[in-house]
Amino acid sequence: MVADPPALLRRLLDEAVAVAKPDRCLPAALAGLAAEAGARPKGRTVVLGAGKAAAAMARTVEDTWPDRTLEGLVVTRYGHAVPCRSIRVAEAAHPVPDRAGLAAASEILDMAHAAGPGDLVLFLLSGGASALLSLPAPGVSLADKQAVTRDLLAAGADIHEINAVRKHLSAIKGGRLAAAAAPARLETLAISDVVGDDPATIGSGPTVADPTTLADARRVLRRFGIASPRAVAAVLEDPANETLKPDDPRLAGAQYRLIATPAQSLAAAARLAAAEGVAVEMLGDGLTGEAHNLGRDHAALARQRAAQRQDVKPLLLLSGGETTVTLTGQGPETRRGGPNTEYLLGLAAALDGMPGVWALAADTDGADGSGDNAGALIGPDTPERARRRGLRPAAFLADNDAWSFFDALDDLVVTGPTHTNVNDFRAILIA
Repeated sequence: MVADPPALLRRLLDEAVAVAKPDRCLPAALAGLAAEAGARPKGRTVVLGAGKAAAAMARTVEDTWPDRTLEGLVVTRYGHAVPCRSIRVAEAAHPVPDRAGLAAASEILDMAHAAGPGDLVLFLLSGGASALLSLPAPGVSLADKQAVTRDLLAAGADIHEINAVRKHLSAIKGGRLAAAAAPARLETLAISDVVGDDPATIGSGPTVADPTTLADARRVLRRFGIASPRAVAAVLEDPANETLKPDDPRLAGAQYRLIATPAQSLAAAARLAAAEGVAVEMLGDGLTGEAHNLGRDHAALARQRAAQRQDVKPLLLLSGGETTVTLTGQGPETRRGGPNTEYLLGLAAALDGMPGVWALAADTDGADGSGDNAGALIGPDTPERARRRGLRPAAFLADNDAWSFFDALDDLVVTGPTHTNVNDFRAILIA
C-alpha cells in the first residue's frame, strides 16, 4: 500500500531529474576526458555550449576541470542561467528564437573559428539548443526563421521534422560548428532530450554529420502545408547550403559523448519505486504521437493492468519520450498548456475517476510548453473535483488549454528551471 501516492510520484520525478543534473552526470565524463593522453591541451581550453543545461554544465566544468584557465561562452534559456567565474553566460528565447540567441550563436561561431590546432574546444550541449543557438543561413532573416519555427510547432511537427528544416536554414547547425572549430580538438558532451538519443538530432547536431538533406527539409514543409518565405525557399533549393555529411574531413577531430539520457533517468525512478515496494512496468523512453491520444491509450492500458493484477503490490507504469500537441482549439489567446498537461487531461478524461489510479506527467526541464509549470498531477478524485467547479475536460482539450484546467484544480507541478532536460517523464501508479 502506498500511503501518499502524489508524494511518491513527485519523488520519482525529482529522482529522474536529479541523475541528469550536470553536477551529477558531468564530473565523471570530465574526469575520463582529462585522464586520456593529451587531454590537457598545449593551447587554450575554450568552453562553448547551448541548451537549457548549458550554464549549469559550464559551472560544473569550472568546478571540475583540472585546467582552471578556461574561457568561452554558453547560451541558455531565459531564467536558466547560473553564475560562472570565467565562462560567460548569455540568455535567449525558446522555443522560438530571438535576437539574443542570434548574437550569442554568432559569437560562439567566431570563437570556434578562432580555435587553433593546439586548443581544446569543449562543447556543452543539451535540449533547447536548436532554438537558442539560432544563426540563420546567409539570405535568411531571423523573422523568416521565427515564422517557419512557429508554423512547424503549431502544425504538430515532431522534433526530427523541425530539426531537418532548422539545420538547413542555419549557419551553425548540421555539423557547421565542428567545421568552424577544425583543426582544433573538439569534444562534445551532451545531455539527450530526444527519442533515440541521436547526436544528429540533439540540438540539431551542430558538431556532427547530418543524415538529412535539403530535399528532406523541403518535404517537411510540403507535408504540413507551410508556405515558407521566399528567402527560405531559395536557401532550401541551393546545394551550397547542404549540411556536413559523415565523410567530411572537417569532422575528423570531433568526438561526441552522451553523459545523460532519458532511459537513465527512467531507470533511476524505477529503482526508487522498487525500493518503495512498487512493481514497475517500463513502457519505453521513446513514446511519441499526439499527447491526448497517448493519454487515452494509457488509460486503457491502466484499466487492463488493474484487471489482470494478481499481485497485491502497487504497479507503476513508467514512460518517457516526446509527444506533440496540434493546435486546433478556438480558445482565447491566453490559453496555455503543453504536451504533458494535455496528456494528463486526456488520461483523466478516459479514466473518469477510476479508483486507485494516480498519475504525474512533466517535462524534466521544468517548463511544459507555454506554461510556467513542469506538468501536473491527477488522481481518482480529479473528475469529481472538476465537475464541482464546472470544468469539462473535453472543452479544455478542444481548446488546447490544459494548463487552465489543472490551475483551477491547483494540481499543477511547478519545479522552476531544473538546469537539465531529458525529455518527458510520465508515471501512472495503480495503487
